[in-house]
Amino acid sequence: MDLILKYFPHLTNEQMDKFRALETLYQDWNLKINVVSRKDIDELYLRHVLHSLGIAKVAQFKRGSRILDVGTGGGFPGIPLAIMFPESEFHLVDSIGKKLKVVNEVVDGLGLTNVKTTHSRVEDIAGKYDFIVSRAVAAMPTFVHWIEGKIAKHQNHELKNGILYLKGGDLTEELKGYKTTSIYNLSDYFSEDFFETKKVVHLPL
Repeated sequence: MDLILKYFPHLTNEQMDKFRALETLYQDWNLKINVVSRKDIDELYLRHVLHSLGIAKVAQFKRGSRILDVGTGGGFPGIPLAIMFPESEFHLVDSIGKKLKVVNEVVDGLGLTNVKTTHSRVEDIAGKYDFIVSRAVAAMPTFVHWIEGKIAKHQNHELKNGILYLKGGDLTEELKGYKTTSIYNLSDYFSEDFFETKKVVHLPL
């Protein structure tokens, strides 16, 4: 929790309570349905929560924004972002039902009213979104194909509507077909070694 406050010192008491509650909720549910590795559970705030919040260093979602989290897994980056931006709407999607069971229990446990979940492939999701977020579920060309037609045309943010993708390593080859991407190094925002090669990729669509 200190780690989150180090980089986001202006949280409300309600936000702090929710972030604090994440650890117990994930530890309890992970014993029943394994969605986070043992090592990662011990470093939940570094490897999952703060990593997810890297997107919040790049984009400030406005009231009424609609964000789709594709392949949310255990609820990352969607749940930390939903706590951070309580006036934005988050739709968390995964094709694996048991993972979404944990996500639903965590959402209920936190009392998050700005999150809905769907057990589905993203191709079958209808609707338009300001931003589509994810943590490296596929190479960018595959991901772009999956989410085709799901970005809203009307712009509400300084950052253009599109994909905000948490990725690591050398992305030169993967992104060479996309001339409009911006890459934000998370090491510019967070000092921990874990973020040395971690990035947020913004692809306006």
